[in-house]
Amino acid sequence: MIPFTRILALGAALLLASPSFAAERVELRIGDQKGNMRAQLEAADGLKDLPYDIRWAEFPAAAPLAEALNASAIDAGIIGDAPLLFALASGAQVKAIAVDKSDAYGTAVLVRPDSPLKNAVDLKGKRIATGRGSIGHHIALKALVSAGLSEKDVEFRFLGPVDAKVALANGSVDAWATWEPYTALAELSGQGRVLVNGRGLSSGNSFLAATDKALADPARRAALQDYLTRLAKAQDWANRNLDSYSKTLAQIIGFPVEAARLQFERRQLRWQAVDGKTIAEQQETADFYQAHGLIASRLDVAPTFASGFVLPATAQLTKTP
Repeated sequence: MIPFTRILALGAALLLASPSFAAERVELRIGDQKGNMRAQLEAADGLKDLPYDIRWAEFPAAAPLAEALNASAIDAGIIGDAPLLFALASGAQVKAIAVDKSDAYGTAVLVRPDSPLKNAVDLKGKRIATGRGSIGHHIALKALVSAGLSEKDVEFRFLGPVDAKVALANGSVDAWATWEPYTALAELSGQGRVLVNGRGLSSGNSFLAATDKALADPARRAALQDYLTRLAKAQDWANRNLDSYSKTLAQIIGFPVEAARLQFERRQLRWQAVDGKTIAEQQETADFYQAHGLIASRLDVAPTFASGFVLPATAQLTKTP
């Protein structure tokens, strides 16, 4: 005969396991751009034993990802510094929880390989394709300012990456201000040449941004912290295993392996906790956008960062298989 205490214990376990008592498994809705985060995590086996579920949403650029964040259609996503500011200025209820530092070379203004344009000064009177409020838009404006020009000296054509690529190829625009992996693909396919690169013009910062709603949910916030830790370890693994990572990324985004490898290798990505320097860089970008009429009034960026998120130390990163 089963002891009465054992029966009570079994009954309690069954009650706790029932839908009305058991805690629901959290689902994180993550917005990715061109397979960036997902490829790193999958290649590094960083999604093993997840205590929550991930539903991926793939975006070709930051603008639609920002719209999804603003509509709470996703909980978090990776987004560049400029488009994040553009979204915040439009009223998006989101905050950055960590920064992904990079070499900004591939955030660039491209021209056709046979273009007579040699430098930023030559952009005067030309047509530039880019996404409004994107990091491409930002780098184009920065390039113009560096050459003593302004947005009034060029004609912007606001297009998504696919349409902008076609416009450059068929000559309906003279230049395309874009970002990786599009820069690497254009170079390796012989469809584009870097006229102005982002070094010294762009911070190279991208952010993992989450909605205020997700951050206010303790279970979802804990899942975001776990996700960030896994992501940082996976990125470190990818930097040390370029061949494996590049193959995974190429399969996800449908790009040649060579382009996937080039864009990642030269970006030298590294996740970091948000610090004072990052906030100052973001404020500088916000002030630049306001000065050029893309943001109506001054945006104080300090409150747009969420505190409390941590990243693994360097010694812990290298332990990732």
